[in-house]
Amino acid sequence: MQELNYEENQIVLNQKDEVISFNCELQENLQKAMKEFVEEHPNWDQYRILQAAIAGFLMQKGFQNRDLTRLYIGNMLSMNFNE
Repeated sequence: MQELNYEENQIVLNQKDEVISFNCELQENLQKAMKEFVEEHPNWDQYRILQAAIAGFLMQKGFQNRDLTRLYIGNMLSMNFNE
């Protein structure tokens, strides 16, 4: 199975927000599903998926933060609020 691309995402790096990298082991079925999704939706990548998933999870759990909301909406709608 081909691994996902772990190169830096230039869209994220061009934003003025601080970027923190971390390594994360994914269950094989989750990695396969994410890889298939990225192949079928070229405007998404693993960085955008993970950011949207984490932001969405935190919002669902009641964490309220304007920057988090912007990140979530921006990822879901391909919007950049920094421009």
